[in-house]
Amino acid sequence: MAPKILVVLSSFDTIQANDHPTGWYLPEFAHPWEVLHNKAELVIASPKGGPAPLDPSSVKMFENDPVSSKFLKEQEALWKNTKKLSDINPAEFDAIFYVGGHGPMFDLTTDKTSISLIQSFASAKKPVSAVCHGPCVFVKVTTPSGASILADAEVTGFSNAEEDQVQLSAVMPFMLEDELQKKSGGRYVKAEQPWGVKVVVSKVKEFGGVLITGQNPASATGVGEALAKTLGI
Repeated sequence: MAPKILVVLSSFDTIQANDHPTGWYLPEFAHPWEVLHNKAELVIASPKGGPAPLDPSSVKMFENDPVSSKFLKEQEALWKNTKKLSDINPAEFDAIFYVGGHGPMFDLTTDKTSISLIQSFASAKKPVSAVCHGPCVFVKVTTPSGASILADAEVTGFSNAEEDQVQLSAVMPFMLEDELQKKSGGRYVKAEQPWGVKVVVSKVKEFGGVLITGQNPASATGVGEALAKTLGI
């Protein structure tokens, strides 16, 4: 039977500090979906359920990316009708994947349902994965001993240099690279150059399950591939 993957999108749509529309980021859903949808059943959820806001700047920036444009044109139902996170039973799934975008920094980082889901997946040794800003979802997650789920795990995510280049550092609740560095005990890694591909497959130390993270939009395909490999599909 094909494995079942829970894909989580942000419900957050506007950064109040600069009135900037935000949400989840197009290629970070489109590319993993391209890798996985023929091999697994993907169920899409968000904190509020219903329509999950797509960051309009990602549509503009990736208008010449064939995978993203095709996905945008053909798969709108996926993000217009998301399930509510609180209605999800983790026992029904084999892995969880968080799409990035600036949105998750504002809602999923502190979402209690999301934190509890990640704990359930990790304790059952099911892969937990995220790309770009998506790894912010692990920052507040602890294990039964009270340690960070990222303790001693190699991890990546959107870098400070990349945040500076998109000129949104000043309005972020925190800098993701700094937090991941702190929670992992100095084991944050990144590509040699900003916007380069970096995918890390690591272990959640206390549970022994797999943790997959990607640094930026360019790393989205690699995260999908790493998840497929981990699930043996």
